Amino acid sequence: MQRLTIDGREIHVEDSGGAGEPVLFCHGLLFSSRMFEAQVRALSPSYRCVAYDLPGHGQSGDATGRAYRIEQAYTDSVALIEQMGLGPCHFVGLSMGGFVGMRIAARRRDLLRTLTVLESSAEPEPASNVPKYRRLALVAGWLGPWAVIGPVMPILFSHTFLNDPTRTAERERWRAELRRNRRAVVRSVYGVIERAGITDELPGITTPTLIMVGEEDVATTPEKAERMHALIRGSRLVRIPGAGHSSTIEQPEMVNRALLDHFASAH
Repeated sequence: MQRLTIDGREIHVEDSGGAGEPVLFCHGLLFSSRMFEAQVRALSPSYRCVAYDLPGHGQSGDATGRAYRIEQAYTDSVALIEQMGLGPCHFVGLSMGGFVGMRIAARRRDLLRTLTVLESSAEPEPASNVPKYRRLALVAGWLGPWAVIGPVMPILFSHTFLNDPTRTAERERWRAELRRNRRAVVRSVYGVIERAGITDELPGITTPTLIMVGEEDVATTPEKAERMHALIRGSRLVRIPGAGHSSTIEQPEMVNRALLDHFASAH
């Protein structure tokens, strides 16, 4: 564990160390680096696994201002790669982390060996979603994130995961993780729902790219993954059954196998 200072904010970083090629994990909105625990366990014998908490999440310091913009998350992540000397690295980004990863691949290809995007989109937030997410942000900012866990769980997880009687303990663990969020996380919510699209930048991505999406993802649907796949030349698309918007948690073994294959194929 270490803490970096980037743009005046403390960033919490978990680093497995080792001499292997670096893999940098960037989590989704409302989560933290913990959502990649299964991937770090599987990959760390062969790779140096680095996972960080975005500002306002996990153990990192809070973002400032009304919104933590995706463009700021991009520049912060570039600064982290450079400060830690990780480039070129394998970048794995889920949802909000995918927004960051695609920007790095399009603009700073020198920093990446490969790109993996999970449950993400290159498009702006659909206008039909924005009022609902704004209401959730207002409630979370006023009462605390605990107040929106009920409506948020079906957005973050699949019907399969939420209704599996053998995974009750896992569901409770992740409910508890979401409950730990601070009110400041709503700044990232605004940044996500107000983000600009970058579909025009995707054809310029030459980094070997893997796109994964849960077949039950209702937040960034498989159709959005299909459109990204069509725009990134040479990319590979994997649809993950039994997963929603958090496949690293819901179907970790499928994700791990796909990552290992992707990294190996880049040599």
